[in-house]
Amino acid sequence: MKRNLKILVVMLLMAATSCSFTTKNFDDPNKDKLLIDLITYVLNEGHYDAKEINDEFSEGVYDKYLDGLDGSKRFFYASDIKEFGKYRDQIDDQIKNKEIDFFDLTYNRLLKRSDEARDIYKEILTTPFDFSENEDINTDFSKAEYVKSKKELKERWRKQLKFSTLITFHDKKEDELRKKEEDADYEMKSDEELEKESREVTLNSLDEYYDFTDDLDRKDYFSVYLNSIVEAFDPHTFYFAPQDKDRFDIAMSGKLEGIGARLQKKSDNITITEVISGGPAWRSDELSEGDEILKVQQGDEEEPVSIVGMRLEDAVDLIKGPKDSKVILTVRKKLMGNIEEVTLIRDIVEIEETYAKTAMVEKEGKNFGVINLPKFYFNMEDYDERNAASDIKKDIIRLKERDMDGLVLDLRNNGGGSLKTVVDIAGLFIEEGPIVQVKSNGQKKDVLSDEDPSVLWDGPLVILVNELSASASEILAAAMQDYKRAIIIGSKQTYGKGTVQNVIDLNRWLRGSSNEFGDVGALKLTTQKFYRVNGGSTQLEGVKSDVVVPDRYSFVDIGEKDQDNPLPWDKIDPAKYDVWEGNINFDKTISESKARMDSNEQLKLIEKHARWIKDQSDNNVHSLNIEEYAAAAEKNQEVAKSFDSIKNYKTNLTFTSLPFEEEMFENDTILKEKRDRWHTNLSKDVYVEEAIHVLSDMRKNTVREDKLAKVKD
Repeated sequence: MKRNLKILVVMLLMAATSCSFTTKNFDDPNKDKLLIDLITYVLNEGHYDAKEINDEFSEGVYDKYLDGLDGSKRFFYASDIKEFGKYRDQIDDQIKNKEIDFFDLTYNRLLKRSDEARDIYKEILTTPFDFSENEDINTDFSKAEYVKSKKELKERWRKQLKFSTLITFHDKKEDELRKKEEDADYEMKSDEELEKESREVTLNSLDEYYDFTDDLDRKDYFSVYLNSIVEAFDPHTFYFAPQDKDRFDIAMSGKLEGIGARLQKKSDNITITEVISGGPAWRSDELSEGDEILKVQQGDEEEPVSIVGMRLEDAVDLIKGPKDSKVILTVRKKLMGNIEEVTLIRDIVEIEETYAKTAMVEKEGKNFGVINLPKFYFNMEDYDERNAASDIKKDIIRLKERDMDGLVLDLRNNGGGSLKTVVDIAGLFIEEGPIVQVKSNGQKKDVLSDEDPSVLWDGPLVILVNELSASASEILAAAMQDYKRAIIIGSKQTYGKGTVQNVIDLNRWLRGSSNEFGDVGALKLTTQKFYRVNGGSTQLEGVKSDVVVPDRYSFVDIGEKDQDNPLPWDKIDPAKYDVWEGNINFDKTISESKARMDSNEQLKLIEKHARWIKDQSDNNVHSLNIEEYAAAAEKNQEVAKSFDSIKNYKTNLTFTSLPFEEEMFENDTILKEKRDRWHTNLSKDVYVEEAIHVLSDMRKNTVREDKLAKVKD
């Protein structure tokens, strides 16, 4: 699977002696030029389908980069774009010559225009808006022209600010009317008061936006530029700045070392938004949501460091730290406003939302299991420590101990993860055999197989997918479909990501003694494509469900085919595999499910709602007249009410946790609350309901051995 990566490693190690990867070989040594040089070299040598960096490539990067900087076209002038335009077909030359003139020009101009815009929005929001005027706004900014003058720019800002304020004003007006209906003595606020409050909301939102952008450094904008370059190769190749790489590792492993709290910066204050169950902050019972952290003192330091006004990322770096280290936080409590010092010992914190969760449900005297897998997680440093496959294996064993009769594996919204975990999970359901084929550019294919002949679960299996089931999710669903091991229920097709990425630490190519730039980050690089065991690719086409059901994403462009620069679909020779001999009449079971789905009123309503959402998203022109806006809003509210029964839908199914979790609930009320909420959602889930029906049918439609014998005769 990693053959081409190994070749890349060898090539880069050899090249390190001859290529200008050390600062000594630069006329003007700086980190930005180093990154351009290093990243483009790795892309050209290691990418599955490396592109020629030419004028056409340059134009694509130019358009994507400017859209990333100013997609709403409320900063740059047409004259700026004209000045930038000379670089439209020269970014390839900038890259080859390790020049960053284009980035410097756009970055410095953006800072200047952003400062000018700050004055513009503050000036506009000092004057009341007249919502009786007849005018409208088109929010499809991609079709807007860049402004030619400051007057035009102020007008663009005025309309955008007026629209934002109008939305708030309308909502506040509705709230006032509701209060009056509930209490006849309530004295309603005047339109003038509501308009002023609404402008203040808009002003605060813009101030918070600028608080965020003020915290951005040059390197943050340079990352945007770099990713405009690397994403021109394909949508999944991505440059990680050092802190972004840390977040990626946490997302993949579900673990971090720290105090176990989610933080947010509002104005100049670092505020706790959630205390993570099981972490040091949770165990101490001294920190709560809404508390503000003012100072941070490391265990071996005498003086605390104030983090008021500090960038959120920098504050987080101070607060988190290695396991068993001490940190002392000076905190302003939300409820009393008093200031306290809280001492915590950092620990490994597990992000519970990352991990698989399991429930049981009883139907007609049979017990069925539901496992929700958010991603194919693993520990990048130690695969055996904890991963999705080992967790699912444990849960299946626990479900079998409760006499499970069928299993639903929910992969909806699962964006993927580790290929190895896919193979290990698939091996729980089949005897040994190929699971996925992987092809590197110019290399023979590799076939990744389950080599364990044992089968942990040989009973009925249903896999739920949707348009956001991607990558590793598609591999598992495809393998189980090709083996006829499971029935796939979900969207017309899954996401369609049939490529493999490896994360390459860019620091490994720099000589330690001569690297004066510190951590230079990592590159997530598309190095391979994977294929089903039947030879077809999931790229662009995804996995077609056996039973297609509509959902909220049915008419939204969110798949791989809707992204920029996707790799093409193709196919290779199939692998040798034997279809599962589970004696289940798949065709009959699928036919029965389709018949139920075709007559299901809930699904008809969901499809109608999805079409309405699509129509709403395509409507980009909105009135700025309060009467016209209110009429349109009222009409939309009436339509929306007709879909209320979607969220009010209830099955007759009751879901419960496994005994080991029930024991945990005694000391972890947060986990219990999360599980109760999940169980409630499952009991309203028409897709899970149908999955349970299908499991029941799979048991009923099992072909008996004596019937098989007669057929063979």
